[in-house]
Amino acid sequence: MGERDWWKEIAVYQVYPKSFKDANDDGSGDLKGIIEKLDYLQNLGIEAIWINPVYQSPMVDNGYDIMDYKAIHPQFGTMQDMDQLISEAGKRGMRIVMDLVLNHTSNQHPWFLESKRSRTNAKKDWYIWRDPKPDGTAPTNWRAEFGGSSWTFDEQRGQYYLHCFAAEQPDLNWANPDVRAAIYEFITFWLEKGVGGFRLDAITYIKKPERFTDLPPNGEDGLAPVGRASLNQPGILDYLHEMKARTFDNYDIFTVAEAPGVPAEQIPQFTGENGVFSMLIEFDHINMGVGSEQKWYEPMPWSLTDLKQIVSKSQHFVNKSGWSALYLENHDSPRSINSYLGDQAVKAGTISAKLLATFYTLLKGTPYIYQGQELGMTNVHYPSIDKYDDLSSLNQYRSAIREGCSEQEALEAVWHFSRDNSRTPMQWSDQVYAGFSTQKPWLGVHPNFVRVNAQAELRNPDSLYYYYQKLIRLRKSSRAFRYGDYALLKPDHEHVWAYTRSCSREKMLVILNFSDTLVDFPSSQELVQAATKLVLGNVSQRLPDHENKMQLKPYEARVYLVK
Repeated sequence: MGERDWWKEIAVYQVYPKSFKDANDDGSGDLKGIIEKLDYLQNLGIEAIWINPVYQSPMVDNGYDIMDYKAIHPQFGTMQDMDQLISEAGKRGMRIVMDLVLNHTSNQHPWFLESKRSRTNAKKDWYIWRDPKPDGTAPTNWRAEFGGSSWTFDEQRGQYYLHCFAAEQPDLNWANPDVRAAIYEFITFWLEKGVGGFRLDAITYIKKPERFTDLPPNGEDGLAPVGRASLNQPGILDYLHEMKARTFDNYDIFTVAEAPGVPAEQIPQFTGENGVFSMLIEFDHINMGVGSEQKWYEPMPWSLTDLKQIVSKSQHFVNKSGWSALYLENHDSPRSINSYLGDQAVKAGTISAKLLATFYTLLKGTPYIYQGQELGMTNVHYPSIDKYDDLSSLNQYRSAIREGCSEQEALEAVWHFSRDNSRTPMQWSDQVYAGFSTQKPWLGVHPNFVRVNAQAELRNPDSLYYYYQKLIRLRKSSRAFRYGDYALLKPDHEHVWAYTRSCSREKMLVILNFSDTLVDFPSSQELVQAATKLVLGNVSQRLPDHENKMQLKPYEARVYLVK
């Protein structure tokens, strides 16, 4: 890894294939649908496309339960379609980034079917099996991420197997070198096909503790979060360095790791010259509202200064070593306007979305845009829990009811945090089903598609889509925004976030009013005088500045070149 690796200078777009574009009119997105929209992404300024899993799968968890790592699920198309996608993207200067799920497989994977057959077969320890406690109950009291025990009893084998997520997603035993060798083999299969990199799902779960013991429970079910026992365990870096040496190091690619459990101070161990991955997907800024116990129905209050502290701490370590994946949305999170600014900001229109776009794309790292984010798509409020598909939403709803919430309170928690908020079909036009498909989609379309859609954005020169385009171009043209150090100004200000990005040749200033009111932002006369050139802003008519303050409109963002 060097100072000017190509993946540090690009913008990445995330595609959730099932909801992106349906080319064969069966109500579900597919690979040909992605191919159909490559020009749209190229025009935005995208140079890499991360696609969520499209492998052969029973689809219990929307493809994160894989039964064949070398086959494409017919719902998405064929391997020929995948080869065409890689080729057509390459012709447009874009690389395809695959989603790798290495902590677990499907319980329909041939490896697991063989492993559960007996305690003596060749794959007997490819997964994590344990005997019951003397009373016949599960080996430990760990709660899976999707709810319920993280252990499921298999009658055929007469033992429990561990699954950090759904029961249909048994965890692989990374302590077995044969398992690791098999993983490296199918990683190489995709590298030889010409993919440009990998996003590694739940990778910090792969190392299990030396001893499996009960933990203090944190809920009425008497269980404790499995993450306490399996996230970022000692010894995980040994596995990861071996994988890197055997696969990634042999190709010109980038890797981005989903890294829950990795604190900011450990970033240099996971990325940078001595690290394992090109960049990390951090979670602290995403999880602020749900608290450490991850109960949607017990939201945690937070302030802008809290967010500043979290992001600035991460940026501090990125300044010194390593790299970060910059994002506010993905397929596992609600929409950013709702999460960070609230309902009032949704009503304010695109100005609030432009504020958030300015804020995160100009930090130090590689920016990721999630499908529909460039349109200003927002959370959906389905009228009933029956309309939701997301496993987490269903489990959180049941937990909320079990712990005393009313059905309406439980549903409102789902409205706010559901993963289905980001999985509603992409809104391409104001036509039936938002132009996503001619058939009823697998998940309900957001009713605001008649005004929030790509067709309308492309017709409006002042749209959010074109604002993202400007941000991407600004970042490409500015060395300070690509490589300059981040520095926070006025960390205690409750409404305004101001920061600089500086390198030896250039200094840029970003000022952001996160509130829905007019704010007088106090600043030194030197700063006002130095900020002589407004490079980008999200309002057409700025209020006049004075010697010791800047007057900022609600949700106003300004980017200055500093003398």
